[in-house]
Amino acid sequence: MGTVGRVKPKLKVKKGDKVVVLTGRDKGKQGEILKVMPSDNRVIVQGVNMTTRHVRPSAQSQGGIEQKESAIHVSNVAHIDPKSGSATRVGYRTLEDGRKVRYAKASGEVIDL
Repeated sequence: MGTVGRVKPKLKVKKGDKVVVLTGRDKGKQGEILKVMPSDNRVIVQGVNMTTRHVRPSAQSQGGIEQKESAIHVSNVAHIDPKSGSATRVGYRTLEDGRKVRYAKASGEVIDL
């Protein structure tokens, strides 16, 4: 199945954002987004959803058992409010100089600077 006619969804998270996990085994953990996969609606968060991989030795790596982050669905994470440090939803607003920025709905604080 190709990507013909498929629209890339708009996510309100970016690489580098601080988020908190809302559900699942890692509920309550906070971390930074390492990678965003908009086509799958998934994100990889630092230190969250750790999985074990058995890696074969190669020229670059020694091999062995490695821990790495797996992707989680974007609906299971929420932004951390810059003011209060709790979970918040994200909205968009246009500043006086014409820039479109994201803001925390709980405190009204601008996320993008």
